[in-house]
Amino acid sequence: MSRPHYPQQALLTFADTEKSPLSIRAKALVFVDPRSRELREQANLLAAIDLPVLIVGETGTGKELLARHIHRESERGGLFVAVNCGAISPQWGEAELFGYAAGAYAGAASSRAGWFGSATGGTLYLDEIGDLPRALQDQLLSVLETREVLRVGAHHATPVDVRLVVATSIDLAQAVAAGKFSERLYLYLNEGRLELPALRERPGDILPLAEYFLGIYAQRLGLAIPLLGTAVQAALESHHWYGNTRELENVIHFALLVSSGAEILPQHLNLPASAPLQVIEQQLGLLTADERAELRQRLVL
Repeated sequence: MSRPHYPQQALLTFADTEKSPLSIRAKALVFVDPRSRELREQANLLAAIDLPVLIVGETGTGKELLARHIHRESERGGLFVAVNCGAISPQWGEAELFGYAAGAYAGAASSRAGWFGSATGGTLYLDEIGDLPRALQDQLLSVLETREVLRVGAHHATPVDVRLVVATSIDLAQAVAAGKFSERLYLYLNEGRLELPALRERPGDILPLAEYFLGIYAQRLGLAIPLLGTAVQAALESHHWYGNTRELENVIHFALLVSSGAEILPQHLNLPASAPLQVIEQQLGLLTADERAELRQRLVL
């Protein structure tokens, strides 16, 4: 069985993603599935526009990697700085984001630029923007509108040239309705919205990603790269992948460790049997619009 080949430009990886302590372990994103190719076109268009970008997608879909792609395509010369909003200190968050002047705090003999200052000329990526404290949301909007930051303890604002890319795995519109997220900030960010589909919604990407992870882990472990047989390919493509790319990576890593021959077999994947509800969902997806309408009518009767 020959190993499939995919266009090099369809695979998006960044070698330095594991070196940043602030980065989620984003590994790979491919643009083989039609929905992914459409997403890449949208991302490239937004990259060329000086506009904040909001990436919406489930956990594990590769939002940070897409943000890095936007940064690279924008050709900004500064750094890509990734920050998880859930890790921002409620007490010191303002200083962490916007910096502080010398003497602003006891023992603060020198000033700090903050994450915005570190990303000057580049891109600041805020992951899980919904976790940003409410007070900082208003300050963030002010910085975006004025392109200036006022460091804690400073008397004058400092101009900043930062491209902002944010990501969320929740419905921010619902957070706005619940009073947990700034409506003005949401509307500002939503102008550059990108929807990153779940892995199950772009099935054409599953096997290319599996081949990539297989190659990476085989190289790290000094092993020959086994083949993914027809049955394994079918099992991978039919699995629901609630954990998205991260789940797929873990499954392939495990399969490589427990397989002993030149080919990975279905039992090496250790995938759970399809639940009845999942089987029903898959079957419904095969129905035409007319067939679904007929089924709906029968259920009502």
